[in-house]
Amino acid sequence: MSAAPTIAVVDYGFGNLRSVAKALARSRLSPEVTGDAAVVARADGVVLPGVGAFADAAACLGAKGLDEAVRASIEAGRPYLGLCLGLQLLFEESDEHGRTRGLGLLRGRIERFPACDRTGAPLRVPHIGWNSVRFAGAHPMLARLPREDHYYFVHSYRPVGADSAVVVGRTDYGGEFPAAVATERIFAVQFHPEKSQWAGKRLLDAYAAWVSSCR
Repeated sequence: MSAAPTIAVVDYGFGNLRSVAKALARSRLSPEVTGDAAVVARADGVVLPGVGAFADAAACLGAKGLDEAVRASIEAGRPYLGLCLGLQLLFEESDEHGRTRGLGLLRGRIERFPACDRTGAPLRVPHIGWNSVRFAGAHPMLARLPREDHYYFVHSYRPVGADSAVVVGRTDYGGEFPAAVATERIFAVQFHPEKSQWAGKRLLDAYAAWVSSCR
C-alpha cells in the first residue's frame, strides 16, 4: 500500500490549524502543520486554513515566503484546498482594515457583508451558522460531492466580482455569494469543513481522492 499523500497545512500564525490537521488525518491524508516554505513547495497538496484578518494573514504569508511557495505548488500541479480565509486570500484584494493585496490568483475582491439584506432588514454580521451550499461544475472534487449539502460558516467578508467560471458553489446570506471556487488545481470554500461534521468529512475525503489522483 502506498504512503498517504503528504499535505502541508500552512501555518502563517493564524487559524485553527490543529483541528484542520486532525480532520485531514481522518480522511487518510498525512498532514504537516508548517511555516516552512520549502515544505509547502514539495508537499503533495497544500491546505491554507484561516481564522483572522485578511491584512494580517497576507503580511505573514509574505514575510515567510509562504505566498510564493503556495503559488509554486499550484503552478507545479499540486492540489490546493483553501478554507475560509484560505479562499479569500486567493483574490486580488480585500477591504478588511484597509485595502490589502491578496495572492491575485483569482479575479475579484473581498468585501464585508452589507448592513442590510435585500429586503432592507438589518443583517447580522458576522455570518455564523449552517447554510446550504449548492454545487455546480465539472471539477474532480465535485464528482464526489452531493449537489447540495450543509456546512458551517463563520465570517464577516465574502467574495465580490468573482469570475462566474470559477464559482462552483453558492449560498445565500443577505444575498447570494460564492461559497466555493475552483480552477484546475484550486478548490477553495468559504465555510469550515473541519466544523461541518459529516458534510465536511465528505469534502475532505473528496480532497484526499483528488490529491491521490494527481500524484
